[in-house]
Amino acid sequence: MRRSPLRQSPRCASDAFRQSEVTARQQWVAVAAIVVLLGAGLAAATHFLADELYPVTVGTRAPAFTAQTLDASPSTRTLASYRGDVVLLNVWATWCGPCRAEMPSLEALHRALGGRGLRIVAVSVDDAGSENAIREFSRRYGLTFEILHDAPGAIQRAYQTTGVPETFVIGRDGVIRRKVIAAADWNSADNRALLSQLLTEPRS
Repeated sequence: MRRSPLRQSPRCASDAFRQSEVTARQQWVAVAAIVVLLGAGLAAATHFLADELYPVTVGTRAPAFTAQTLDASPSTRTLASYRGDVVLLNVWATWCGPCRAEMPSLEALHRALGGRGLRIVAVSVDDAGSENAIREFSRRYGLTFEILHDAPGAIQRAYQTTGVPETFVIGRDGVIRRKVIAAADWNSADNRALLSQLLTEPRS
C-alpha cells in the first residue's frame, strides 16, 4: 500500500517562514554592523594618518588658515583674503632665534617685490596674550609686511609644520610652489627669481 506524502501543517509552514525571516534580518543587521565598523575604521585611519595620506608639500593646494591682525581692534585674515595673490606665508615666533635671523631678508624682499604685488604674511604662533611682544618685535626689526597672530597654533597643524620657522610660497592658483623648513635668505637671487616668475603669472 502506497503511503501518501506527509503534508506540512499550516502552523509549521508559518513557523518556518518566521525563522527564515528572522535569519534574513539577522544577516542584514550583521552586514550593517560590519559596514559601520569599516567606516569607523576608515575615519580613524584618515584622522591619525592624515599627514601621510594628505601631505602638505610642493604641488598640493595650500590649506586654509585663520589668524588675527595686531590692530587695536583685531580683524580676521584667512587664506581666502589673499586669493589670486602670490603669497609668501611664514610661520614663526618671537622666541625663535632662526626666525629673528631671517626677518631682515623677508623685509628686504618685501621692499623689492611688494610693489609688484607679492604678499608676505608672517603668522606668529606665540601664546595668547603675546600681542604686545609681537608688536615690539615688529618695531624692533622695522617690519612693514603683514604680521598676524594665531595663538592656538592651528596653522601649524593645518600646514603640518615640524617647528619654526617654516615658509610656504603659494602661487596665484593657491598651489604651494616652494616649502622651506628652517631659516632662509629670502632676498637671495634664487628666491627673488622664483617669486618674480610667479608674479608674472595671470590671476586665476
